Formats: sequence, C-alpha cells, structure tokens
Amino acid sequence: MAQETLDRYIRQFLTYLDIERGVSPHTLKAYEQDLKEFNEYCRADIPRDIEMIDIRGFISERIMAGKSKTTVARKLATLRSFFRYLYREGYVKTNQAKLVPTPKTPKHLPNFLSVDDAFSLVQTPEGIGLLPVRDRAILELLYSSGLRVSEVAGLNIDDMNLREGLVKARGKGKKERIVPIGNKALAALKSYLVERMLFRKKRTAPGNEPAFFLNRNGGRLTDRQIRRIVVRYARSMGISGQIGPHTLRHTFATHLLLGGADLRAIQELLGHSSLSTTQKYTHLDVGHLIDIYDKAHPLANDNEE
Repeated sequence: MAQETLDRYIRQFLTYLDIERGVSPHTLKAYEQDLKEFNEYCRADIPRDIEMIDIRGFISERIMAGKSKTTVARKLATLRSFFRYLYREGYVKTNQAKLVPTPKTPKHLPNFLSVDDAFSLVQTPEGIGLLPVRDRAILELLYSSGLRVSEVAGLNIDDMNLREGLVKARGKGKKERIVPIGNKALAALKSYLVERMLFRKKRTAPGNEPAFFLNRNGGRLTDRQIRRIVVRYARSMGISGQIGPHTLRHTFATHLLLGGADLRAIQELLGHSSLSTTQKYTHLDVGHLIDIYDKAHPLANDNEE
C-alpha cells in the first residue's frame, strides 16, 4: 500500500509534465521509469517520509550496479525535478534531492564534419524520382538549419515557407521557432516538392498526408528512417565512426561558430533553452574565438597604459 500512496504523487507529477510542461513522450517515459525505480527502492509512505539518505542510497546503488555516471546523473536530475514540484505544491518542506551532489560525468565533445566532408555528404544522393531527391533535400536541410531529427520528421507542408526561405520547427517541449534555410537547401527542397507532387498524383489514395517528407508508401518519414538515410550516405562516401542527423546538427553549429556567428544567435537557431547547452561548441577553436574577440571588442587592442 505504501508504494500506491507515493504512486499518486508520481502520477500527478507526470501529468503536470505532460499537460503543463508539454515534454516529449520519450522524456516522459524516461521520467516515469526513473521514478518507478526510486519508488521501488525507497518504499516511502508519503513524500515527507523521504530523506536525503534515501536519495543518496538510490544513487549509490545505481553506481554500484554498473550504471554509467551519465545515466545516474539523469536519474538524479529526475528526482530533483520531482522534489522541486513537490516542494512547490507544498507536499514537502525541502527539496532533499537538491542537496545530493551530481556524479561527475565525462565530457563528450560534439562530433562534427569538416566543411569538405559536409559538402560531399549533402551532394551524395543522385538521380531523379522521389527517394534520391528527398534524401538530398533531407541532408541539405539538416546541415543548413541544424534541426533535430525529430523536428525534420515532424515537418508538415504548412510549416515550409519556401518563398521566404523559412521553416517552422516544433522542438522540445512543443516549442515552436522559425529557422532560416540557405539557398542550396532551398533549391533541394523545391526540387523535392515537385517530386512529392508527382508522387502523390501517381497514387490512387487522396493526397491528404500533411507530412512534408514522405516514405516510399506515401506516409510520414520517421526519425529512425531519417537516421538510416544519413548513415547510408555517410558510409557510401567512406565516413566511419558514429554519425547521424545529430552529427549534422553539430556540424551546422560548429561551422557557424567558426564563421564568426554570435553564440546567442546559434542558441536561437538550435532551439536551446539555455546558453550553457550551446557553449559546448566553444572549445572547438579557441584561437579562432580569440581572433574574433580581437577584431570585434573595442578594447581588445587598446595598448594605452
């Protein structure tokens, strides 16, 4: 019965995340799994019965079980969000999870392509017809806009303003933003749109599918299918190692930074809610950033004593 009592608060929190915060189904599932594990570990009657030692014990047990520090840190972040909600609603007097230190996680630097490799990759798809033209448009769009793979898969016809060169993307938390696209990507998208229209005309089913990118059956292209497209063309041109749509997102941000773009502007284009998330790209070329500083800051070259 004790677990059922705490379950009620967990369900309230998950409903809050879903309805008021609008988190993605993937994120919601991860929160639910983390809280289920914690509930089974502590077996508290009500949130007020949970102490910091319970949270620390849960975290320590996961580390001893061989879970990666990144995974454990995510579970602790879930508990902090949960207790922050409980505190705000008056169910607990303090956020006990806030006092638990986060395990130090390894810093993974973002993987990105060189300019030459990025250009070669987006130009790899060749031929006419829906699939090769679609694949070229997808690669061009990923590199030109820095969109997440879920955002590309979720694009509808109405989201594309090809006349103005703009795309409306729906990011994390169902937040919308307008993203510009370059001329090369714009040309590829227009070519695909023609092939898409021809493809729909050949089909007997009514053309009411709102998705912009279609699979060979006329339905919406999924995240997984887009990942397979990126990997297939990368492998065909000899790119080894881990690569996927997120690699092109990193490449987009990196090339903008190296071109002198403002970090705040990159943050807006990527749809990051926090600048600290965008700042992981600043390690890439410190010398280049110093050059930008020297050229842009009014006191950078002031030699007066």
